[in-house]
Amino acid sequence: MVIDLTSAHKEKALFDARNNPYVKNKHMSKTKKIEPITSIPIKDDEYVKLVSHISDLWDDARNKAFQAVNTSLLMANWHTGEYIVEFEQKGETRAKYGEALLVNLSKDLTHLKGRGFSRSNLSYMRKFYLAFPKCETVSHKLGWSHYFELLKCDDTMEMQFYMHQAIRENWSVRGLKRQINSSLFQRLALSTDKAGVLAMAQEGHQVSQPSDIIRDPFVLEFTGFPKQKRYKENELEAALKKHMETFLLELGRGFAFIGRQYTIPIGTRQFKVDLVFYHAILKCYVLIDLKRSEIKHQDIGQMNMYINYFKTEICQPDDNPPIGIVLGAKKDELLMEYALAGIDNNLFAARYQLYLPNKAELQAQLNQLMED
Repeated sequence: MVIDLTSAHKEKALFDARNNPYVKNKHMSKTKKIEPITSIPIKDDEYVKLVSHISDLWDDARNKAFQAVNTSLLMANWHTGEYIVEFEQKGETRAKYGEALLVNLSKDLTHLKGRGFSRSNLSYMRKFYLAFPKCETVSHKLGWSHYFELLKCDDTMEMQFYMHQAIRENWSVRGLKRQINSSLFQRLALSTDKAGVLAMAQEGHQVSQPSDIIRDPFVLEFTGFPKQKRYKENELEAALKKHMETFLLELGRGFAFIGRQYTIPIGTRQFKVDLVFYHAILKCYVLIDLKRSEIKHQDIGQMNMYINYFKTEICQPDDNPPIGIVLGAKKDELLMEYALAGIDNNLFAARYQLYLPNKAELQAQLNQLMED
């Protein structure tokens, strides 16, 4: 399938990347084209503006109402945790309550107020206060369900990273859970140094250069392929397109999907790039070629040719040089080092895996990095 990468097409991709529907807050209303449905034809532009202004007014009011309710609930949960901790710390006579405190509180508050005060919920409210002892450090851009998932993180740096990243990329609760389960923090942290890990925990993951979009490995567990299944590259490609929402979440902020199987005509021959994206932050095309087995040195040469073609034939003057990623199930680090040596283009070889990584192993590697 030939994809027309016109400027209009790219503008649409840029719009999609900036307003990514896959990570948009589900409580935010979607913009709709205003088309009056009155039985009397009205061609007055001022009337159309009137309808639009009133519609925008109510969208804004609903969003503010949601934010106000969310803020109140967060503060109620935070103060509940504060009261519990203060009660526990007031002398030895209170210490005798121990674990029974939350059990008794759960029974009494449920009797008085109804659902929402299970022992588990009260325990997380307590953890919420201990994790954020200053209420001004609690971001109201996230809901309680987000914090409920964040508090499951054992490591403070990990929790801070996911909090900043969830705010920056507007993750849904489902998206946040997926990123935590895929060990995104550990995967990104192991690609940097100790100072980089500390900065990432404080600010989230910053994208300012091509290497910042690389994960090694990329985790594609959402394709649903069993570990031992034999599959073809086009089957993997089709699965990624089918699950594009989750794939974009894995790729990270700024990616807009252009299309698959983009045809590159050179002389009398035709070549095809598996997946083409445009990155709104880096302002460049991103080309991905999939390999179901180990990446070969010939694959690097072929991707380098694709990048050169895009630079010459597709990119506009305001585009930055394209990025090429060869994504394979395996890679030989030494072979890739020699294959990539001397290449000026932004070309990367990375692994993917079809199952969630072992978080304990990644965390052990990260602990070693932080101790060195």
